[in-house]
Amino acid sequence: MNLNQGQSRQTFSLKGLGTTILVIGLGIGTALPALAVPPKPPSLEQPPSAPTPNAPMLRSQTNPSWIQGRQILLNGRTFNAAWGQWQTSTGNRIALSEGALMQLIGLRFLSTENLGQQPIDWFVDPQRPPAPLPVQRIPPVRYLDITALANQWGWQVQAKGEVLELKTPSAALVNLRQGQQPWGERLVVDLDRPTPYQVDAQSQELLITLEAKTDAALIQRFKPTTTGIIKSLKLESMGDRTTLRLGVPITQRPSLFTLSNPNRLVIDIGAFPLQPLDIAWGKGLRWRQQALTLGTTRFPVIALEIDPKQTGVRLLPVLPNFPTIAGTASLLQTAQQSQVSGAINGGFFNRLNQLPLGAIRLNGQWRSGPILNRGVVAWTEQGQFRFDRYSLKETAILANGQRFPLTYFNSAYVQAGIARYNAEWGSTYTTLSDNEILVTVQNNQVTEQKNAGKAGETVAIPTGSAYLLVFRSNRTAANQFTPGTAVQLDRVESIPGLEAYPHMVGGGPLLVKNRQVVLDPAAEQFSVAFAQERAARSAIGQLPDGKILLVSVHNREGGSGPSLGEMASIMQQLGAVDALNLDGGSSTTLYLGGQILDRPPRSSARVHEAIGVFLQP
Repeated sequence: MNLNQGQSRQTFSLKGLGTTILVIGLGIGTALPALAVPPKPPSLEQPPSAPTPNAPMLRSQTNPSWIQGRQILLNGRTFNAAWGQWQTSTGNRIALSEGALMQLIGLRFLSTENLGQQPIDWFVDPQRPPAPLPVQRIPPVRYLDITALANQWGWQVQAKGEVLELKTPSAALVNLRQGQQPWGERLVVDLDRPTPYQVDAQSQELLITLEAKTDAALIQRFKPTTTGIIKSLKLESMGDRTTLRLGVPITQRPSLFTLSNPNRLVIDIGAFPLQPLDIAWGKGLRWRQQALTLGTTRFPVIALEIDPKQTGVRLLPVLPNFPTIAGTASLLQTAQQSQVSGAINGGFFNRLNQLPLGAIRLNGQWRSGPILNRGVVAWTEQGQFRFDRYSLKETAILANGQRFPLTYFNSAYVQAGIARYNAEWGSTYTTLSDNEILVTVQNNQVTEQKNAGKAGETVAIPTGSAYLLVFRSNRTAANQFTPGTAVQLDRVESIPGLEAYPHMVGGGPLLVKNRQVVLDPAAEQFSVAFAQERAARSAIGQLPDGKILLVSVHNREGGSGPSLGEMASIMQQLGAVDALNLDGGSSTTLYLGGQILDRPPRSSARVHEAIGVFLQP
């Protein structure tokens, strides 16, 4: 049986063997980057959509000589991925976004201090390592010049409209080996030449697709071994493409790398998968990842290190549905829409009404107020940061001296009492509970009072200094706020002066303060179950030199994610003098330059807001 003729497809289920698309069950901690194409959110592969060779190419606003497209046709398959082309005195140059190179070709990046060059690892001959790829930085994405690499490996590259056609030489899978290791299982794919491969992490499988054909005799000859780790292995071949599907426990995470002489793709199951990295990605921005030992276990730590005082670097809270406060989206989508270079998920939110539960201060406006004296991080445009627990206490004072404490300001956290909303929340307010009483105050005087019915009724919020008071289960107090009543507001910060910081994001609990672990979930009214949970976690911290860390930590080696106490210790070990826990679990996501760094995109949940890193060209 010849698997290389025509488009016939043969599938061989060998109870453990797959094709050159490898499918491996993954845990949350798998660090496989998600491909992104600015400015619109893409999916990795788009089989139904045909290439559009006559579509206009996009010109960069920051570099007029640069033109770019959004689709790559790799050996007949269309992917949404960014690429660029420009003219030099020696001819045309072609660059791919780093996400495209990692996910479509299988390149691994190596540590570097050189902003202008990126060393790579891809079927490298140690005696003849490839030259680093020149960097073209067109914010928010970093592109790598593949012109010399394409010539070296015999790739055919041609731009047609916004589509880049990329054809690689025909390759063959010549052997597939499986062996036990002290830490788990190793699969070695022998190839007759270097060839691209793609990884697609699904809920129970990992698919690895190689641009290589496989002979039927090889499939019949290979006898896979099923072990405690590998549940199934299935090899499929269609034309010049092979797919390997490998089923393993979802807690296992694969590590993939390539070797030369002979050319091999190595897949390790059970080994700690994180590749150490320290890449100078842009001025004031580094990409770092390491295996951090805590006690007797190791955690995969992926971080962005930002110098907020570097010219051209700016950190801001980012909303997915700006200027509307309600709404959620994947971090990938939010990052692309806002054109940030880097981002991490922000604070907590209500998944049902998609409203934030904690502080969001953007450009001096309270888009959402602080709650429960929980931890916040606040910062200025000059790069001054403050980490602490924080609350605002407001009181409505009537002309007769009566004082009515308010619960929260511009908040979706619902409690019985009186809440306040102004235009910084948005142009409208939608009732969050049944039978709310809505009181409009303009020029320090009540102008209207109305009774709302079921939750979900929308009313206008007055502009300027006017505001809306919302009475929940508090009719007696509402009776004192009749039209014409004079009202004054008194406001007290738990940390005087923090409101002068124009930007703020709330999370919690506070992890580290002045180099000491100050973790106290009860003080910030987190539940015991939350405090004891082990899960993937996100955090923001500050180093002694003022640089900022955006940190993602997933499952420990052979186990679950860190506890809050372990996360505090991790931030300490990373050198943080102050640190704040952010939303975690399925929300934990770290983004850089068009791709998700810390998890498969399919496992990433929608989030409310992010902390975004903007780089000027």
